[in-house]
Amino acid sequence: MLNLGTPKKVLLTALLSASTLALGCQQPVQSDQARGEVLYANCVSCHMAEGWGDQKIGAPAIAGLPEWYIEAQLLKFRSAQRGSHFDDIGGMKMRPMSLALLHERDVGIISAHVAKMPPLRKGATLQGDAKKGQGLFATCVACHGPTGLGNEALRAPPLAGQDDWYVVGQLQHFKAGIRGTNPADVSGATMRPMAMVLADEQAMRDVAAHIQTLSK
Repeated sequence: MLNLGTPKKVLLTALLSASTLALGCQQPVQSDQARGEVLYANCVSCHMAEGWGDQKIGAPAIAGLPEWYIEAQLLKFRSAQRGSHFDDIGGMKMRPMSLALLHERDVGIISAHVAKMPPLRKGATLQGDAKKGQGLFATCVACHGPTGLGNEALRAPPLAGQDDWYVVGQLQHFKAGIRGTNPADVSGATMRPMAMVLADEQAMRDVAAHIQTLSK
């Protein structure tokens, strides 16, 4: 006959076995920081490891952008407020990447991760007249502020430090209706008439040149 010992010993053995099994099955808890690094690995091929972007493929610099703005844009891509227009090539690339974030919590985690990345101040790539652009920028001040640092309450992102080629490209998109025409995109709809005030691409380049002079 198998002797299992006293009832107390049997109970203690059972409890210890159950505890060991539970510990063995428990998955390690991943910190938000570590999770952010894992999630950002999917962004590296376009936005680069440092988040400084790649003009050759139209990927903007995202390092250091506010967490609230990154999260808002990812949610717009997920809901097709951005990235659904046929002429928005960059947006169409971003939409499946945003949908790859299976849980909405991950949207917040990766947004926080990118916001903590140090930005890189780059030089001008376009010919623009910063002095003329300063006058044109007057229509932008109400939302983006005189120094281009943005306004979260108005959902206006910072512009200071952003690449001039990207600024011009997005102004073109707003003016052409590629961005800002989705009824659900309230902040985008606000930007569209502002872009339409600019007469032509040279005016957009002038604004971008002025933005290049703003400190972040």
